[in-house]
Amino acid sequence: MKKKHLVSIILNCYNGEKYLREALSSIKTQTYKNWELIFVDNKSNDKSVDILKSFKIKKLKYYLSKQHTSLYAARNLAMKKASGDYISFIDADDIWEKDKLHKQLKLFNNKQIAVVYGNSWLKNEKNNKVKKFINYKVKSGYIYKDLIKKYNIGILTAVIRRSILKKSKILFNNKYNIIGDFDFFIRLSKKYKFEFIPEPVATYRIHENNLSFLKKGTQIKEFLNWIKKNKKNLSSDEYLCIKNRISNLEFINIKLSKNFFDTTYYLIKSSKQVLSFKNILILFLPTYILKKIMWFA
Repeated sequence: MKKKHLVSIILNCYNGEKYLREALSSIKTQTYKNWELIFVDNKSNDKSVDILKSFKIKKLKYYLSKQHTSLYAARNLAMKKASGDYISFIDADDIWEKDKLHKQLKLFNNKQIAVVYGNSWLKNEKNNKVKKFINYKVKSGYIYKDLIKKYNIGILTAVIRRSILKKSKILFNNKYNIIGDFDFFIRLSKKYKFEFIPEPVATYRIHENNLSFLKKGTQIKEFLNWIKKNKKNLSSDEYLCIKNRISNLEFINIKLSKNFFDTTYYLIKSSKQVLSFKNILILFLPTYILKKIMWFA
């Protein structure tokens, strides 16, 4: 009988009691059973640990942080503690489909495949509306240029070959608070193949504690840092793609500040890619409607 590969599931938790039970339940009910859970308790002061204990998980590695650390520092610690052939990530407010691991592990049929990732459901906790994250055709293989143009990887959907991480020595950059996933997968995609599953394999919750539009200022600063650091390795088209992404973030950030004149001025002086029909429409939208759209209300 063929040996089943071990999957190391990494869960970083900081005061996650509200949703943690559902996350752990979605792990425990996986149809693929050969996994270990690496639980990093990032100095929680709620009932997260009690909830974890109630699940009586056999293959559990529990680590209590000495002090509250960044998400990416916690993930790096957990990856170093992993024993599995593959690594996957889930946060305390995520939910996996029960056959997630089973579907994804079947696709690691080529040693050059570093990552198998999939589509996801986006669930708005405010009104319980659900929609698919990706509604367009996605390529598999060497997708570095595609990710630069349109980054679409939700880390909760990814399974990563651990031997490639060890060989490449790729870890998360602790200096980032928001774009660490982007930086991590971009670096992996330069050398290795990615496989994509079009059906959703997980659910990502949208709520006030994880809405990226509330942290666009930080996101912009981190992308500016990233593009400065990587400029010499980018083609002119790739550089332009990232610059336009930053410009669009800056435009939305100014718009959310409710300053119509600053927003108009920024849009007029921007490149043709930013001066789009969509952004002109956004300019005249009331801020509360824009926020509702971003919540897909």
